[in-house]
Amino acid sequence: MEPRINVFEKGGNAVKVLYGFGSYLAKSSIEQPLLHLMYFRVSQINGCAFCLDMHSKDLRAAGESEQRLHMMAAWREAPIYTSRERAALAWAEAVTELNGNQVPDEVYNEVSNEFSEQEIIDLTIATIAINSYNRINVAFRTHAGAYQPGQFAVHA
Repeated sequence: MEPRINVFEKGGNAVKVLYGFGSYLAKSSIEQPLLHLMYFRVSQINGCAFCLDMHSKDLRAAGESEQRLHMMAAWREAPIYTSRERAALAWAEAVTELNGNQVPDEVYNEVSNEFSEQEIIDLTIATIAINSYNRINVAFRTHAGAYQPGQFAVHA
């Protein structure tokens, strides 16, 4: 597929607003590798090749195993994710998909057992952010494959 518009060049002021999410989340108490796992999973759901390339490379550079990345699409059946990771992934999926226009109580209860209220807010902001980036990249067919680990790193 041919890229449509390089929104990061042509629409810099528009997407600059999204960069604030990254700056905010860099200061969050949620572990960055966990956020990247969430970003990776949501990007799988949304079919965003650019974000899958980016987050898989950042995760690998941070020491994540190939096995865990390969098993991400079936994380519920894979015993290699922690209860904290499972709760975050379930929350991110529910907020992304909004089945029945709601996030189920059982998903909220699960995430509440692992995260503070502030952290749940941060997980929600992270999910909103990656969904926004996914939609931009899918809509404009952002070219995937050339990302270098840490290229867009935000520091607290």
